[in-house]
Amino acid sequence: DLGWVDAAIIQVQKTPLKPETHGHCFVLQMQLESSESILQEATSSISMMTQFEQEVSTLHNIIQDIQNSEQTFSEKMQSINDTFQNVMDSWKRSLDEMNANTSSLKSEAKFIHIEVMAHINTADQNMKSLSERLKDLEDSTIRNIKTLKRQEEDELSRVEQQLELDTKTVEKLEEEQNTLLARDLDLNQKLTDYEPKVEECKTHLPTIENAVQSILKVSSELIGIEKKMEDLTIQVFTIEDEMLKTVSNIMEMQTVLESMQYDNSILKLQNEIIVLKEKVFDITLSSNTREILPLEYNLENEQSQGDDQ
Repeated sequence: DLGWVDAAIIQVQKTPLKPETHGHCFVLQMQLESSESILQEATSSISMMTQFEQEVSTLHNIIQDIQNSEQTFSEKMQSINDTFQNVMDSWKRSLDEMNANTSSLKSEAKFIHIEVMAHINTADQNMKSLSERLKDLEDSTIRNIKTLKRQEEDELSRVEQQLELDTKTVEKLEEEQNTLLARDLDLNQKLTDYEPKVEECKTHLPTIENAVQSILKVSSELIGIEKKMEDLTIQVFTIEDEMLKTVSNIMEMQTVLESMQYDNSILKLQNEIIVLKEKVFDITLSSNTREILPLEYNLENEQSQGDDQ
C-alpha cells in the first residue's frame, strides 16, 4: 500500500518553504512522483519490494530532514550534483572506452570477416574436390556393383552345379549305403553260421599250436641239417678235388711206368694202383654214408614225433 507516500507528498506541498528551496522541493517532488511510478511498476516483483520500500523510507526521511534543515538539504543537493557529475564523467569515460572497443571490434570483425571469407573459399574448393571425388567414387561403386553382381551370378551358377553334383553323390552314397546294409546283413548271417565252426576251431587251437611249435622246431632243425649238408658238400668237393689230383698223379706215374716197359713190375704196380683207387673210393663213400645216415635218422624221428603229437 503506497498511500503513505501520497500523504507525505501532500504534507510537503502544504509545508511553507523559502523561495530558493521551492525549486529543489519541486525537483524532489518530481523525483518522488517518479519513484512512486517506478514502485507501482515494480509491485509485480516481490523480491524487489523491500528494497523499494527502504528507498521510499529514505526519501521520506530526506524530506523530513529538508524541512528541518535547509543547509543539510543544500549540502545533500551539492553532493547529489557532485555525484551526478561523477556519474556523467564516468559515463563519458565509459562511452569513450565503448567507442574505442567498438573500433577495435570493427577491426577485429573485419579481420575475422577476411579469415571467414578465406575459409569459405577454401571450403568451396574442398567441396568441389569432394564433389569430383564423390562422382569418381559413385562411378567406381557402380562398376564394383556390376562386377560383384557378375561374380555373384557366377558363384551362384557354380553353387548350383556343385549342389547338383552333391545331390547325385548323396543318391549314390545312399545306394552304396543300402548295398552295404545288405552286405552287412549277409555278413552277419554268415558270421552267425560260422560261429559254431569258430567254436569248433577254438577247441582245436591247442593241437594247432602244438603242431605249429613242432613245425617251427623241425624247421630250425632242418636249417641246421641244411647247414651240415652244405658243410658235407664242401668236404665232398674237397675230397673229389684231392682224388682228381691223386688220379692225375697216378696217371702220370702210369705213363712213366709204361714208358719204362717193365712187364711184371708194371703189371703188379698197375694192379696195386687199381686196388688203391678202389680202396680210396670205398673209404670216401663209407665216410659220406656214415655222416648222412644219422642226419636222416634224426629227421625221420622228429617227423614221427610231430605226427604223434
